[in-house]
Amino acid sequence: MLFRSAEFTIGAVRAADLPTNGQPEIAFSGRSNVGKSSLINRLVQRKKLARTSSTPGKTQQLNYYWINGDFYFVDLPGYGFVQGGVGLREKLGRMVQGYVEKREPLRAVLQLIDMRHGPTESDRIMIDWLKGVNTPFLLVFTKADKLSRNKQKGLFDRLESEGTLAGISFVPFSAVSGQGRDDIVEWIEDTLRGDVD
Repeated sequence: MLFRSAEFTIGAVRAADLPTNGQPEIAFSGRSNVGKSSLINRLVQRKKLARTSSTPGKTQQLNYYWINGDFYFVDLPGYGFVQGGVGLREKLGRMVQGYVEKREPLRAVLQLIDMRHGPTESDRIMIDWLKGVNTPFLLVFTKADKLSRNKQKGLFDRLESEGTLAGISFVPFSAVSGQGRDDIVEWIEDTLRGDVD
């Protein structure tokens, strides 16, 4: 897939703000500061389409990006730390839950996990929840450049033996080196064609 165009369209804070054209949506989920914006930027090969921040919890809305005039990438608010405290975190959690469970144009979720730390307990809760929602999802282990290939293999071997990855597709990814980008793009293509369960 060639990304011919990509533009930010809206930061939605309530259901009434969401696009109504029915075009397919691919959502990006993960803990605060896991690298959702960096992944979006690397996929479309634009450095500053999605704004990145070293401060966790900056994304407090559903950020929509119109891709190729065909479909949307949707950057969901991160879970975990959120600027604004527990009340805002719970509000954002309800917004994300409602979106994933009820949003008809949603085709799939890319669930990001920081390879250096995870999956954390909240990541595992998200994985279990996504299994029950019946929306196709791909685990993307970010910041792969921070670990050697041996350490990456050790992590995946451990997760496989625990059963955490049973029946789940996953990709190690680095926004720095581009590792995993082509695999993720191929998965998105398959999803948009309806070839992913």
